[in-house]
Amino acid sequence: MRIFAIDSAAGVRLAVAHEGTAYDLTAVTEGRAAVDRDFLEQGGIARAGRALAEGRLPVLEIPGTAAGGPELGLPEDARVRAPLSPGKILCIGLNYRDHAAETNAEIPVEPIVFMKAPDTVVGPYDDVLIPRDSVKTDWEVELGVVIGSTLRSAASPEEALAAVAGYTISNDVSEREFQIERGGTWDKGKNCETFNPMGPYLVTADEIADVQDLSLTLSVNGEVRQDGTTADQIFGVGEVLAYLSRFMTLYPGDLVNTGTPAGVAMGLPGQPYLRDGDVVELAIEGLGSQRQTFRDTPAAGSDAASAATSATTEKETGR
Repeated sequence: MRIFAIDSAAGVRLAVAHEGTAYDLTAVTEGRAAVDRDFLEQGGIARAGRALAEGRLPVLEIPGTAAGGPELGLPEDARVRAPLSPGKILCIGLNYRDHAAETNAEIPVEPIVFMKAPDTVVGPYDDVLIPRDSVKTDWEVELGVVIGSTLRSAASPEEALAAVAGYTISNDVSEREFQIERGGTWDKGKNCETFNPMGPYLVTADEIADVQDLSLTLSVNGEVRQDGTTADQIFGVGEVLAYLSRFMTLYPGDLVNTGTPAGVAMGLPGQPYLRDGDVVELAIEGLGSQRQTFRDTPAAGSDAASAATSATTEKETGR
């Protein structure tokens, strides 16, 4: 299944795209605006699958357009939100050999782990805010892994993969000066507002035949910058999850961003970091695509700043 969240004049709801048609999941999700831990712990994906197979889901009705998901046509006032309200967001750094090489870093002996706050998440087509005083805002297309069942001290990558609910796309937006040149951990360059666009879909694990054979691409203003494959990961998805589960418990709804291939601005000639108005488009095979426009954060105290903050909060929390 390909689960997505739609916000339109009719309100916020979860839906599933299947064979060119979108179906309303409201009856199964009990009005949730995103997949969350409770939904997963209560067997929500299995229940949604049964309802879809049995023909019990109504076709999604979206005012002003034919029913459909992101690729089926939406009215301009409809917004695709992030499909998941995550618990923890765990990230793996330098997990592609070519990316390590372009940044002149040694190949890690163990996965490099950092965290992002859940409030960095925005929808796949939302604007991303370039922080005030930023000069090195960068992009990273990443495979996001959604945990579906509690995982503690997994004995093998196979056991870890069995705990996966599905996959999504994350743009692990990063401010490299904050991350590398300001001392301490990477967190300062990873947790700025809007720095984790996610979606458009949560694609259930059964839809992905081989998670280690997916292409990832990203372009900036129409120019391809990243073109890689998960086959080049240093630590595969199952290995990453098993490793993480040794140090912390992974719960349903946790999100793991698994690293990015070569082609980030930091590793390119001239380091073409993002500027106001730049458009970033990214895709992962089988998981859909994203598109964001990067915008300067308005000056503190301005009406535009208040509007931007309110819009971000409303987009992802419904408040």
